[in-house]
Amino acid sequence: MPPQRRIDLIVESVRRLLRLGATPNLLNLLQKQHPADLAQIFGELPDRERQAAFNVLVEKNARLAMESVSELGHEKGAELLALRPAEEIARLVQEIASDDAAAVVAHLPAPLSDAVREMISPKAGGGVTELLDYEEQSAGRLMNPNVLALHEDLTAGEAITALQTSRDVEMPFYLYVIDERRHLVGVVSLRRLLLVRPDTPLKRIMTTEVYSARVDTVQDEVARQVASYNLLAIPVVDHENKLVGIITVDDVVDVIQDEATEAVYRMAGVGGDDTVESPTMDSLRRRLPWLLVNLATAFLAASVVGLFENTIGQVVALAALMPIVAGMGGNAATQTLAVIVRGLALGELTWTNSRKALAKEALVGLSNGVALGAVAMLGAWLLKGSFLLGVVLALAMIVNMFVAATAGTLIPLGLRALKVDPALASSVFITTLTDVFGFLSFLGLATLFLPYLR
Repeated sequence: MPPQRRIDLIVESVRRLLRLGATPNLLNLLQKQHPADLAQIFGELPDRERQAAFNVLVEKNARLAMESVSELGHEKGAELLALRPAEEIARLVQEIASDDAAAVVAHLPAPLSDAVREMISPKAGGGVTELLDYEEQSAGRLMNPNVLALHEDLTAGEAITALQTSRDVEMPFYLYVIDERRHLVGVVSLRRLLLVRPDTPLKRIMTTEVYSARVDTVQDEVARQVASYNLLAIPVVDHENKLVGIITVDDVVDVIQDEATEAVYRMAGVGGDDTVESPTMDSLRRRLPWLLVNLATAFLAASVVGLFENTIGQVVALAALMPIVAGMGGNAATQTLAVIVRGLALGELTWTNSRKALAKEALVGLSNGVALGAVAMLGAWLLKGSFLLGVVLALAMIVNMFVAATAGTLIPLGLRALKVDPALASSVFITTLTDVFGFLSFLGLATLFLPYLR
């Protein structure tokens, strides 16, 4: 059975059992599921039924319920817990990893979040309150403080014993080596540890070149390091290079997914927290401001068209062909913008290679303009019976495609230099430019050739 079909059947069963009040059967069904599957099931249930199913599970199997909360997402997970007393939430979040617990607590309503933080025992909480002291979207907030640290004077045999007796250790594929002051001095792979003699000191087999992140490093930079160096985990150090935690690849995958979602939303002028389940007024509040900005820029483009009303009045066919130039320029700009914003996000595009990128995109824009202009010229000739009108359309297409390519490169770079998110503001400016230059070039050229077009 396909996985999605199986999930759909379970969702239907959960809803039916809830309606019948068959709590034992519902609990039995939920406890047979993997936390990731439970998260998907909870995500597809309506709000009231999601809360009811979660309440049934959390009363009998708190660990499984909280593991599903971690998989569901911190914001939705916090919504499931928000109706419970602070004391109970403080107890429940200690069932999951410290980094996940800190993220869930941070997404609770402010008064409740503060109350939960005060009730979490520093020892039992596994560092939850400490993680919440770090800035959001930093390595310190993302890390898990439960990391196995081995002293450099230990032997391989002693390290294996320490590993065997350690519990709740995150990702023991890499063993991090520290000195007497807990400074990070090296790393040993688990495979390397098992292949040497038991009496071999760690300092002889460790690798001293360690890729690490500081607690104040932003999450997307951490994700870039993990992806660039093909790491399964990356250690986190404080300002004195003391080992304080670890970030694993599963957390990095979540960061990459969140960053990609946010980038796509911002390019569309939509808030990253706007979903299909968001309240109507919240979605309206997030989307309306950017639509108002787009409306203002649309009037700017309309004013350009207004300058050529006399030309359009004499050659009515221009009105039918205008949207082609503007639309194709907008599509080309979107393609360029997607490539450039991605390059900036991944660190592939810098000021050093920006000239090369600009030259390449400009050449692509000109080439697309020539190719598409030739096709458009033939189409206009066949549709309107005027070869010269087709030439005007082709020339305007070349100009606007070049503008689209250069603007799609320069505007994100300029916004990045001004410390403005390129994904958030670029599309508004680029759409305006392609509309204005598209209408200006097409109608301006038509005005020049007006005596031959009439």
